[in-house]
Amino acid sequence: MLRTLLPLLPVVLLLCGFALGYVQPVGLLIGGTYVAWTLYGEPRMPRLLWWLVCLVASIALAAHLLPGTSSWTLWPVRQLSPDAPVYALRLSWDKALVGATLLVWWLRREPVPAEKRSPDFAAIAIVTTLFAVPLVAVASGLVVWNPKWPPGFWLWMAVNVGVIALTEEAFFRGLLQSELVRRLGAFFGVALSSLLFGLVHWPINPLFAVVAGIAGLGYGLAFYFSGRLLVTVLLHAAVNCLHLLLFSYPLRII
Repeated sequence: MLRTLLPLLPVVLLLCGFALGYVQPVGLLIGGTYVAWTLYGEPRMPRLLWWLVCLVASIALAAHLLPGTSSWTLWPVRQLSPDAPVYALRLSWDKALVGATLLVWWLRREPVPAEKRSPDFAAIAIVTTLFAVPLVAVASGLVVWNPKWPPGFWLWMAVNVGVIALTEEAFFRGLLQSELVRRLGAFFGVALSSLLFGLVHWPINPLFAVVAGIAGLGYGLAFYFSGRLLVTVLLHAAVNCLHLLLFSYPLRII
C-alpha cells in the first residue's frame, strides 16, 4: 500500500509549489514529465537509456537549467561569519523535486541484501568523514573556527536534510554510484562518483571542490558498506551542520 502511495510525494510537492506561485505551468509540465520518466520508465525501456535521460534531467533540474520554477527565500540575506560573504537560505523547488522523486524511486527498489552489508566498515567511514572533512577544510584555509547558533537554525536544518543532503545523496549515491558500481565494480564506482561530486563544486571554489571530493568519498563508502541511503543523507547533513555551527559559513573570503 505504501509503495503505491509513494509517487504522490513528488506530485504533492509540485502542486504545493504551483499553489504558492513558485512553480509555473511550464514547470509543472517539466516536473510531471520528469517524475513519470523516473518512476515509470525504467521497466519499459532499455535500462541504459532510462538511466542516462534520468541522469541528465536530474542535473538540469537540480542546477536550475530548466524554466518554470523560482526559489522561495526563507532567510533574508545576512552575514553569518565576519570573514565570510553574505548568505540567504532559499528553497529551490526544482532541486527539491529531484530529491523527492529519486527518494521514491530508491524506496521502491529491492533493498540491498543484509549479507552484503558491512556495518563495521560503514561506521568507520562515518566517523572518519566527520573528523577528516573539517580538519582538511581548516588545514587548507577554506574555513576557520567560528562557533555560532544562527537565528532560524532549525529552518536551515530542515532544508539541509530534506533538500540539499537528500537530493545530492539520492543523485550521487543512489542514482549514479549504484549504477557505476554495478558496471565498473566497487573501487571505480565509488571513486568516480566521489570525483564527480567534487568537480560539481569546482565553480564555487577549487579548494572547496577538493574538500567536497573527500567528503564525497566518505559518503560513498558509507553508502556502499551500509546499503542505506538514509545513512549517507544523515552523514552529509551532519557534515553540513558542523560546517554551519563551528566554522566560517558559507566559506571564508580568501
